[in-house]
Amino acid sequence: MAEEEEKTKSVQIHNWAELTQLCLVNILSHLSIEDRWRGAMFVCRSWLQACKDPNLNSVIDLEAQFIQSVSESSSWTTTRYWNREFESKIDSMVRSVVIWSDGSLNFVRVRHCSNRSIALIAERSPNLQVLSIQRCPHVTDETMSKIASGCPLLRELDISFCYQISHKSLALIGQHCPNLQILRRNLRTQVNPSQQEPFVPREYVDTCPQDGDSEAAAIGKFMPQLVQLELQFSKLTNKGLALISEGCMNLEHLDLFGCTNVTSRDIANASSNMKQLKTLKEPHLCLESQTERYGHWQLYDDRFQTDFFRI
Repeated sequence: MAEEEEKTKSVQIHNWAELTQLCLVNILSHLSIEDRWRGAMFVCRSWLQACKDPNLNSVIDLEAQFIQSVSESSSWTTTRYWNREFESKIDSMVRSVVIWSDGSLNFVRVRHCSNRSIALIAERSPNLQVLSIQRCPHVTDETMSKIASGCPLLRELDISFCYQISHKSLALIGQHCPNLQILRRNLRTQVNPSQQEPFVPREYVDTCPQDGDSEAAAIGKFMPQLVQLELQFSKLTNKGLALISEGCMNLEHLDLFGCTNVTSRDIANASSNMKQLKTLKEPHLCLESQTERYGHWQLYDDRFQTDFFRI
């Protein structure tokens, strides 16, 4: 009896090793990207080759891992995300997925990468539809121009907290990516320094774009097909908001949280043009003192409702 059980186990192990590529890919598709990269790739050579199959590399989504890591880690641990060594590791991972995808990559959601990996995406991923690269301090307009020309099917873009990307990139993306429907361009608060994440380098925070109206003008002129727009803590004024409302009349969701240079009157005027608008997040922002909380935007809004007093 014992001998028969041993033979059965032996046969099972042998069958695992002899699984076809198709079967392996099917099995590995049920694993998360983290499980594949940290476990399955190191089982044996055939498993490594299966992990490189294009069918397993059409998507790279690390957002959940970043969110979990930030919530569970200390400030010291999270600081490493902002150094070049960690950035290089993310670049290497992204570049591997791009190469293995063999042109099938259509979804990228990562953080802390650089021009090195984004340029390869632009070169080899013509089917890309979703690109989220928030918190990438070394991604520039030069590389985003390559994304604009190389990824014309793009429908969702998140460049939040990417401070070397300017209105020039927004204009090019709008011109070359007619399917773009979702744009996230959120910035960091500079109103209350105590709300800043302590592990973010100060020199990076200080480079936050100040000309929100230029970005708003590019969005309004070149992205008429947008249905969702996020501009948290943008420096845009009533002028920029008006340009968006005139050019993006199909907007259904608009997020202006922290945009303290616009008033409720500005928002009401802009909203009248956007007939499809379903949700609007206004710039309400609370500042904490030692004993009280003040609705900063509401106080500003109540006192400065005329153009004469506009800041």
